[in-house]
Amino acid sequence: MLLLAPTPSAPPASSPDVFTTPDTTAICRDDLLCSRVFDWTHNQWLANSSYWIVVKPLRIIGIILVAMLIRWLLHRAINRLTTSTTRASMPALLKPLKEKATATAEEGQFIPERRRQRAEAIGSVLRSFVTATVFTMAALLVFGEFGFNLAPLLASAGIVGVALGFGAQSLVKDLIAGLFMLLEDQYGVGDTVDLGEATGVVETVGLRITTVRDGRGVLWYIRNGEIIRVGNKSQGWAMVVIDIPIGFVNSEQASAVLRDAAEAVAAQPEHQTEFLEPPDVVGVEQLTVDGATIRTIAKTTADGQLIVQRELQRALTEALENSGLSERIAASRLVPRSAVPPPYLFPGENDERTGGPT
Repeated sequence: MLLLAPTPSAPPASSPDVFTTPDTTAICRDDLLCSRVFDWTHNQWLANSSYWIVVKPLRIIGIILVAMLIRWLLHRAINRLTTSTTRASMPALLKPLKEKATATAEEGQFIPERRRQRAEAIGSVLRSFVTATVFTMAALLVFGEFGFNLAPLLASAGIVGVALGFGAQSLVKDLIAGLFMLLEDQYGVGDTVDLGEATGVVETVGLRITTVRDGRGVLWYIRNGEIIRVGNKSQGWAMVVIDIPIGFVNSEQASAVLRDAAEAVAAQPEHQTEFLEPPDVVGVEQLTVDGATIRTIAKTTADGQLIVQRELQRALTEALENSGLSERIAASRLVPRSAVPPPYLFPGENDERTGGPT
């Protein structure tokens, strides 16, 4: 009977270690300081000790100093891009972007201050990104100096990054939407906006969340990634539109009365700066069974829209009343009645109404 010797099994494949102990003796042969110490003392232990006590700390300090220098240079460049030389000038970071406001609207709003706030917000995001990137690379180099194998660390970081990317898609969407919102200047703190479900004044603007307080005092927290459309009522100029029903009164006469009243409001000293163009009575806007409706429009600053609208409504109403047209408008809305009484008031033999005499 033949006895077969067992076949030696192959050793299991060794997985790469995260931390490896460097061969200091081999490294010292190529290092200038270690080789000099060995030549002077002819003691390998002292040479190896000098590598860990002098060479390694100097390399780590050098990496940290270089990282801080690169960060300072990049921050300085970002500050130069986001800081304007004068109050009215545009920061260099915003020059490629299209400006939405016209020269006329700029006179009534603090657009330079708005540009400065936008540039500072974008600069803060860029500075944070630069700091995180530079110090992360410096930390990896420091780990490499301590003997850590960076390949498994980078592979693990890549897997974690992919997992976080899939698990936090909404967060990434909110951050990207918030960054583009700042770049495009869609709205800012103090603007009156319509975001769909929420309409009110913007109180805070962040990369992930925008808070809006509506007319009833409710504070809405809205994720930037969920904002599909934005109606900004505070950018540039605004339009006041007032429709007044006049019944069946002569439209030419009513338009003349309304036009005089609107021009009188625009000529008042306290409202002259709020009108960007003279108000205009465009004429009959709609015809219904109750008569005609005349529309009055006025182009105003965004801040003065509500004030101008209330003042125009008051002035137009008083003008119609003082001119005597209000009574004629009310009279024209009365439903005319027939002089002949209806037949059911005189029941007779042919009355077939339900519940009538039989």
